Amino acid sequence: MGRIGEKLDIDFVVSTGDNFYDNGLINEHDTAFEESFTKIYTANSLKKQWYSVLGNHDYRGDAEAQLSHVLRKIDSRWLCLRSFIVNAEVAEIFFVDTTPFVKEYFTDAGEHHYDWRGISSQKAYVANLLKDLELALMESTAKWRIVVGHHAIRSVGHHGDTQELVEGLLPILQANDIDFYINGHDHCLEHISDTDSHIQFLTSGAGSKAWRGDTKGLNREGLNFFYDGQGFMSVQLTPTDAEIEFYGVFGKVLHRLNTSKQLHSSI
Repeated sequence: MGRIGEKLDIDFVVSTGDNFYDNGLINEHDTAFEESFTKIYTANSLKKQWYSVLGNHDYRGDAEAQLSHVLRKIDSRWLCLRSFIVNAEVAEIFFVDTTPFVKEYFTDAGEHHYDWRGISSQKAYVANLLKDLELALMESTAKWRIVVGHHAIRSVGHHGDTQELVEGLLPILQANDIDFYINGHDHCLEHISDTDSHIQFLTSGAGSKAWRGDTKGLNREGLNFFYDGQGFMSVQLTPTDAEIEFYGVFGKVLHRLNTSKQLHSSI
């Protein structure tokens, strides 16, 4: 990542959640923060702002610890919020807290404990989040609009499609002409094209553990690329062109997506 980051002269880094495995952080003073973040991403090219969302494993620990300003004092690169928007000039990136969408975490958590502080009602939280996102997308005038969440809308990996997102989030993304939906959750790299819009679903969940051979063959429609090893991806944008590359753990390009859009002058 450091070598590719230097080559591309990156502006910032995005983490798609499950930032601290297996059960998030114990508290805001947990040494795992420095051991799994500060002391790992030491390359100069990665000493940029990091934008992170929470994954389901983060919710199994002290979720609010990751949102704390205390971590930003330890490492100023760190910024993690539940849902937020980053204006990157040529693009707007909408970060969505997808874990509370998944009903199973509330009804059938098994041995796991989830930190639902700040979420008094799942139904109300999700409804308000979708309402705010829809309004923000409708008001956006960015050339490129990217939505980032932890859970996949479409995936042929271990977890497969997240039905709650297919039903609740996807229609809003389709109606507002989103370009890319980027997620983690499944420990693989994927590129799937939506069959009902031009949305490209991009999974980048292979930053640590990889699940070799663990796939679901339920819905392969639109599948362009799947890799069950470790790796990461890059996004390069101009007002008219996007180039997305998926890399193996040693930086070899495994898959490339190039897409363009017309610039329409306002009358």
